Amino acid sequence: MSTTRRAAVLGSPIAHSLSPVLHRAAYAELGLADWAYDRYEVDEGALPGFLEKLGPEWAGLSLTMPLKRAVIPLLDEVSEVAASVEAVNTVVFTESGRSVGDNTDIPGMLAALRERGVEQVERASVLGAGATASSALAALSRICTGEVTAYVRSAARADEMRGWGERLGVTVRTAAWEDAAAAFEAPLTIATTPAGTTDALAAAVPDRPGTLFDVLYEPWPTALATAWSDRGGAVVGGLDLLVHQAVLQVERMTGRSPAPLAAMRTAGEVALTAR
Repeated sequence: MSTTRRAAVLGSPIAHSLSPVLHRAAYAELGLADWAYDRYEVDEGALPGFLEKLGPEWAGLSLTMPLKRAVIPLLDEVSEVAASVEAVNTVVFTESGRSVGDNTDIPGMLAALRERGVEQVERASVLGAGATASSALAALSRICTGEVTAYVRSAARADEMRGWGERLGVTVRTAAWEDAAAAFEAPLTIATTPAGTTDALAAAVPDRPGTLFDVLYEPWPTALATAWSDRGGAVVGGLDLLVHQAVLQVERMTGRSPAPLAAMRTAGEVALTAR
């Protein structure tokens, strides 16, 4: 059967993206035999040209770094959620041909936490201050009733996180990375740092930790996640986030709901095990 609808993930580097695995699993489960999902190596310079060449068969795009901000001026419309963190990870093409940017990372975080029973916390900690940290603050603005402490490595990063807090309506206190072990006193800790960054903190996990949301999915489990689980704490991982945000992408691009969460998670687990 010929392909009638297309979608893809764009970014650079993109070779190890799990998005094709997740979206194709959803298409198979939903019986969308005439849908295709691919990956393309695209950087900021190539993005405008790539978008210009897309035909009416295209339903949507998933975007990873470094395109989440670069795509914004190229779109016809951007959702309020995406605008709040200046990051678009999802583009949907409407029947009229308009391009609409959205962010499923933020609701994906909330869905992943909700799945583990975390619907509201009185305070939280964030490890790191990059793009994912701003999405974490946006998610916390919806479920945290008190202060968020961000542990960062520089005064510039501290200023950025306080600025995001003001923009998103979150009370953000910043602290030095050297004091990051204190993050674990909060009922929810969100680790947004690159692989290996939190390994040295594993020994500082308390005897009765709250919930850890570690956004990494490879390598998994991280040393911090292992120590957390060993002490009886709840752990939400990067694959949970990846699957939940992909579920929302599939629903927006295909118009089919609910997307098959279980099948997509299983496909992701199998793919990671095979690496």
